[in-house]
Amino acid sequence: MTLLARLDRLPLSRPHYLLLLLIGGLGYTFDGMDSAVVAFLLPSAQEAWGLSNGQLGIIGSATPFGFLFGATAAGLLGDRIGRKKVMMYALAFYAVFSVIAAFAPNYEIFLGARVLAGAGAGAESAIIAPFLSEFVPAKRRGWFVGALSGFFSFGFVAAALIGRFVVPTFDEGWRIAQVVTALPILMLLWWRRSLPESPRYLLQQGRTGEAEQVVADLERRVERATGAPLPPVPEAATAPAAETPKVNLLSALRFLWSRAMARRTAVIWLIWFVITFSYYGFFSWIPTLLVQRGITVTKSFEFSIIIYLAQIPGYFSAAWLSERLDRKNTIAIYLAGSAVSAFWLSQMDSPVTITLAGAVLSFFLNGTYAGVYSYTPEVFPTWIRATGTGLSSAFGRVGSIMAPAIIGWSAASLGFAGVFGLTTAVLAAGVICVMVFGLATAGRSLEELTESTTTGSTTTGSTTTGSTTTGSTTEEATK
Repeated sequence: MTLLARLDRLPLSRPHYLLLLLIGGLGYTFDGMDSAVVAFLLPSAQEAWGLSNGQLGIIGSATPFGFLFGATAAGLLGDRIGRKKVMMYALAFYAVFSVIAAFAPNYEIFLGARVLAGAGAGAESAIIAPFLSEFVPAKRRGWFVGALSGFFSFGFVAAALIGRFVVPTFDEGWRIAQVVTALPILMLLWWRRSLPESPRYLLQQGRTGEAEQVVADLERRVERATGAPLPPVPEAATAPAAETPKVNLLSALRFLWSRAMARRTAVIWLIWFVITFSYYGFFSWIPTLLVQRGITVTKSFEFSIIIYLAQIPGYFSAAWLSERLDRKNTIAIYLAGSAVSAFWLSQMDSPVTITLAGAVLSFFLNGTYAGVYSYTPEVFPTWIRATGTGLSSAFGRVGSIMAPAIIGWSAASLGFAGVFGLTTAVLAAGVICVMVFGLATAGRSLEELTESTTTGSTTTGSTTTGSTTTGSTTEEATK
């Protein structure tokens, strides 16, 4: 379609970077802060309510448990009511329950509020990547979405700073920390007025006039920002699927696990599980494990800041490599680096060497995420892109729910070495999966990747439940 060809030929410029910073960047920064700050609340919550290690493990699982439901709902709603509405509602939902958690009078209310805040954060996290990927030209999409995910690292560093300088400084510092994480509610003032809807979503809904308006506005702003004429519009080789079925959970699962899509879905879901299990298992427990190794709480938080800072070059180096080595190869390299780092960490016993190995593991784990966030929206057709991304993220959250409890049990029964030996094995399985079964996506338009062939439709009786426009021929050709 000419409209999408016009969108894809635009050079990255100030309007794209504003979307990256003011929508994705700030959103992911606060999502990362909310996820990470829990690790610094655990010691204070334990002291305030006399909690057991088991109850601490449940708190650690609360946010990712909410993420699971939030990511699932965001995907389904994003393909039905639009990416913009879901992002705004999710942000408001998250902020409200973060404040409720901050003032919770007991463990039960705190736990429930953390679950619901996690649902809001999970919904926002799942919808931002597919939303922004639909604005970016193919040749820069891997870098752009990978760099977007890098803002999670700023949130983790901010959480570590809050854990070091706010939580231990004030009598109710752990409550103040949660109020700080609710500040993104202020972003709604900008989002409501200035956030455009995805033109690809609008086209799929038959709202061609609105899509034309969004693309024309972006063209004007790009031309003004670059001060040069826009590139000519190439002939569009592919077009979005003509059929735009209403998405529900059953039809989505039936399509994602159809013969044409099952391999893509299996690879993406497994990668999400592997990286999320390892990531949350490590970051949820590292301050507590450091304390149990004889390091003071304050010192453990200082070491955590160093470990979290290593996320930043991890994300942005992987974003850079994903355009040069392809997404699947970048994911495999960083997963392999994570596996080696986890094994190295399992052999360390001094605070300095633990911190160094933990920083290297942090670098590679977060680099993997940069590749995964770029890769996931690329393998699903537009009409189900938000749902496919949301369900993939949700399945990964199963790993993040399991990880704190499993790591807590492993730390008691297997010791420090056993915890990260287990992580090594999980990461190694991910490397094998992505290298053998992954799809090459770099430099190819979203329509080429997902909508270049039509293999029919999935039906139940006479009711169409989903188009199977998948581009499976292209996938097989690039194995």
